[in-house]
Amino acid sequence: MPRLLHFTLDPYARRIRLSLAEYAVEAEYLEERPWQPSQTLLELNPSGLSPVFVEDGGLPVCGAEALTEYLEETRGGEVSLLPGSALERAEIRRLVAWFDVKFYTEVTEPVLTERVIRRFVASANGSSAPDPARVRAASGNIRPHLEYGSYLAERSSWLGGAQLSLADLAAAAHLSALDYLGIVPWADHPVAQSWYSRIKSRPSFRILLADHIPGVAPSAHYADLDF
Repeated sequence: MPRLLHFTLDPYARRIRLSLAEYAVEAEYLEERPWQPSQTLLELNPSGLSPVFVEDGGLPVCGAEALTEYLEETRGGEVSLLPGSALERAEIRRLVAWFDVKFYTEVTEPVLTERVIRRFVASANGSSAPDPARVRAASGNIRPHLEYGSYLAERSSWLGGAQLSLADLAAAAHLSALDYLGIVPWADHPVAQSWYSRIKSRPSFRILLADHIPGVAPSAHYADLDF
């Protein structure tokens, strides 16, 4: 059985987990700590970064970008997460980059660092307490992104067009990690909430809704499909 080395709340790995489920690929999931990579991870990827996907008896495929293309090429067919014309696929890739670069920098990274990783790793000054200023800034930054997501959801069936695509999985991967921590202001953004409710109800999402990090409990509504 293929293996995926990942960290539970890593949005890049969460996108790969959703992709594997959409492609109906069974895999063994091995938890990694990004602040303390295992020897196995270092041997597969000298950078010590996950996600890393390993086929049975195969070489590792490292990184979400490479893995995204690899899975589409090897598992895509009846189910494609990069559908449409070349121009439509370019738009999907643009939206994936929006969430993986801009959203991650402005929202996901500071929240995960301060609310989760800081529990396990002390900062440069030796403190393990979160920086509330970074969390407040990220909480403010999420609102224009939700407004943009609402605009995308209103103009078509899914964020990247008429079909579910990697654009939806990328957005859902980041937002679900934040929703685990209960910081997404869904009530203020009903269109984005409706889109998230639809994707959250898909069978592929069950693997994420079962997540639990020791010492970091999920929000009360995290696994609730009618939230």
